[in-house]
Amino acid sequence: MANNFTARERNILISSCYGHFLSHFNMLIFPALLIPLSLKMNLDIAEVLKLSFYMYMFFGVTALPWGMVADKLGAKPLFMMQYLGSGLSSVAAFYYIDSGTGLMISLACIGIFSGIYHPAGLGMIAKEIKRVSVAMGYNGMFGNLGLGIAQIAGGLIIYFFGVESVYLVVAFANFTGLFFMALFPIEESVKKGSVKTDNKSVSPFLVLLIAMMLGGFVYRGASVITPALFELKIPEVFSFLQDFTKFQISENLVATTVTSFIFLMGIFAQYAGGRLAEKFKPQYIYLIFHLITIPAAFLTIQFTDYPLILTILIFLFFLLGMQPAENTLVAALSPEKLKHSAYGLKFILTFGVGSIAVTVGAFIVSGYGIENVYPSFGFISIILVCSIAVLIKMTMGNTSK
Repeated sequence: MANNFTARERNILISSCYGHFLSHFNMLIFPALLIPLSLKMNLDIAEVLKLSFYMYMFFGVTALPWGMVADKLGAKPLFMMQYLGSGLSSVAAFYYIDSGTGLMISLACIGIFSGIYHPAGLGMIAKEIKRVSVAMGYNGMFGNLGLGIAQIAGGLIIYFFGVESVYLVVAFANFTGLFFMALFPIEESVKKGSVKTDNKSVSPFLVLLIAMMLGGFVYRGASVITPALFELKIPEVFSFLQDFTKFQISENLVATTVTSFIFLMGIFAQYAGGRLAEKFKPQYIYLIFHLITIPAAFLTIQFTDYPLILTILIFLFFLLGMQPAENTLVAALSPEKLKHSAYGLKFILTFGVGSIAVTVGAFIVSGYGIENVYPSFGFISIILVCSIAVLIKMTMGNTSK
C-alpha cells in the first residue's frame, strides 16, 4: 500500500480495510447457510431467506444515523462499537440457531452493528486521504475479500463442524477487530466549525442516490441468491469435482466455493475500478461498468454449469468493480462537513432499500423459479444506466481528473 500515502493515511486505510472486510463477512456468511438451514429447520428456501430480511434491512437503514453520529464523534469509537456489537450478536445467533425467531432477531442485531462501517469508514477515507479513488479501490478489495471468504468459510465450517458452529467463527472474527485496532491506531484530524453546504448543487447527488439505490437492489439480490442458484444449477461441475477429488463433497460446499472464487475475483475488479476512476472521469467508468452487467444478467437464464459460472463471473466482476468510481462520486458531490452522513445516506438506500431484493427474490423463486432472478436484475440495471446518463449530463465539466 505504498502509492504515496503518508504513514498516517496508511494506518487509516489499513484499519478501514479490516473493518470493511468484517462488515461484508458478517453479511455474506448467511447465504452459505440457506439450504443447510432449510434442511435443518424443515423450511423451504424462501422461508429461510426471509429470516435474513431484517439483517439486510438494518444493515442499510441504520447507515444514515450512524453517519450522523460519525460526523459528530469521528469514526474510531464507532469502529469499536461495530466489532463489540457484531461479536455479541453473533454469539446470540449461535445460541439461537435452531429457533426461527431467535435467529432472526440475532441476525437483525448483526445487521445493525455491521451497518456502522460504510458511513464511518468511507467517510473517513473521503475526509482524510488525498488519493480518494485509489484508496477506495484498496478498501473495496478488502470488502470483496470478506465477501469471498465468507462464502467458502461458511461452506467449510458446515462441512466439517456443522451449521451450528458458523456464528462462533463470525463472533471470533469480530472480537479480533478490537485487537486489530490497537495494532493500527486511527488518528483523525479535528475539523471544527459550522456545517456548510460548500455551495454544491444537490441535484447531481440526488440523481446519484437513485442510481446507487438501484445498484444496491441488484447487488443485494445477487449476493444472497447466487450460492443457492449454483447449488441447483451446476450439477456437472459437482460431478466432475466429486470424481476428480474422490471425496464425498456436498453440493453446498461446491456452490459456496465457486461463489467465493467469483467474489475474490472482485478484488481485481475493485483495484481496476479504483485506478480507472483516478485516471478518467469516474462517472464514465461508473456508466461503462454497469452497462456490461446488463447482457450478462439476461444470459444467465440460458446457461447451467460452466457457462453459467462464467456469465455470473462477468456480471459480478463489473458490478463490484464500479464501486470505487461510485464512492469517488459521493466524495466529489457531497459537502465536506457531511461526508459521513453522505455515505450514510448512500447506504441507507443501497443496503436498506436494497434489502427489499431479499423479499422480491423469494417471491420470484417461489413463483417463477430461481433461474429468473438474474434476468430481473437486468431490467433494473437498464433503468440504472439511464439514471447515470442523466448524472453525466448534469456533471459535464465536473469531477474531472
